[in-house]
Amino acid sequence: MFLVEGNKTIRELKDSPYSVEELYTAGEIMPDVQADFSIQISEQELKKISFLQHPKDSVAVCRIPESTEIPDCEFNIILDGLQDPGNFGTIIRLADWFGIEQIVCSEDTVDLYNPKVIQASMGSFARVNVVYTSLPEYLQNSVNTNVGTDMMGKNIYKEDFPAKMNLIMGNEGNGMRPETEALLHRTISIPRFGKSRATESLNVSIATGIILGEIFSR
Repeated sequence: MFLVEGNKTIRELKDSPYSVEELYTAGEIMPDVQADFSIQISEQELKKISFLQHPKDSVAVCRIPESTEIPDCEFNIILDGLQDPGNFGTIIRLADWFGIEQIVCSEDTVDLYNPKVIQASMGSFARVNVVYTSLPEYLQNSVNTNVGTDMMGKNIYKEDFPAKMNLIMGNEGNGMRPETEALLHRTISIPRFGKSRATESLNVSIATGIILGEIFSR
């Protein structure tokens, strides 16, 4: 089980693979949310069960699907050891915005059902297929071109992108693993325009957004 907080996000689960088992709300019971069990509670009780410092109106207890398939997609975001739940949730939201249906994660990437991931995704987790697997095995067998980020990679504003692509983003502090790098077909980079060298790199979710914006602008 995992928690989803806020009426807006809870309502977005209606046409998703997730079922609402229990609904606890400090407001009116939502007739449009199908839950096995619904109850009104006080705001004080809501604070006790919420992960948020300032709880919203409702908390839903949802069931995690038993299994998730990894279909062939022409564009996948690949996450190699991402650890920050806020970054992960933001990347899920970016995938949803750009119409990317699938994110493939290394087995040690932060848990999709971490409350901070769910909150940061703003409901997009319900529309993007997120799967965990052995990345070397997956990348070896994928028909897509494996494209990774590297400071010495080709300028994204001058590079042509393949029609079928795996965009690989690495760990916040260490980048991608050597065994993942060994499977890259291309490397790309976001050029620095500022003169200051104090900023050594970009936040991984910001970098993902910049790269996706450039790819889809074509």
